[in-house]
Amino acid sequence: MPDPVDRLTPLGLMVLALLREDDMHPYEMIRLMRIRHDDRLVTLTNGTIYHTVARLQKTGLVVEVGTDRDGNRPERTTYSVTDAGVDVALEWVRRELVAIDRPAQFRIALAESHNLEADEVRERLRSRHDALADYERALTEGYDQGRSKGVALQYLVEVERDLALVRADLIWSASLIERLGSDDLPWGGTHAPTDRYLAQREAARS
Repeated sequence: MPDPVDRLTPLGLMVLALLREDDMHPYEMIRLMRIRHDDRLVTLTNGTIYHTVARLQKTGLVVEVGTDRDGNRPERTTYSVTDAGVDVALEWVRRELVAIDRPAQFRIALAESHNLEADEVRERLRSRHDALADYERALTEGYDQGRSKGVALQYLVEVERDLALVRADLIWSASLIERLGSDDLPWGGTHAPTDRYLAQREAARS
């Protein structure tokens, strides 16, 4: 039987994360994601949202909880995340937080990592940091060997860019790992909805 975590798409993960906040209909989901500029992370269209929700429902990760009609607008179906949906979403985040070869998925996992405990996030980021350090050493060795053999720099500019990105990532991730263990970065807990959050939700429903 296919692993539901492996089958979950980045957009599917974001839909499940939204439904952890509250029950919503797909139109509200896409409006809220656009208000929050989540289209930086995934491609958003009405078609992909409705298709994604249908797939999540088929696999038992979300369920219909009601329908409503406002004036002359089309009928809207509201969905809720199931316990299985919550479990799959959290496991997806856990897996992608340690990966170094899927940068697009890592960004989304990082954006949703607040759903995990700080200690778990720190340990997973530490594992990723170690893997990045190994990759940086191998990349540096390959680059140095190429230069020692007289490979022209014009053929190594992509490697130089990769090295620059990896080294910047190492510095950033080490800083975040340290902050996760301090009072500098409060994490988790239940927070009352802010005025900004409530305004976003109201705008998404309109």
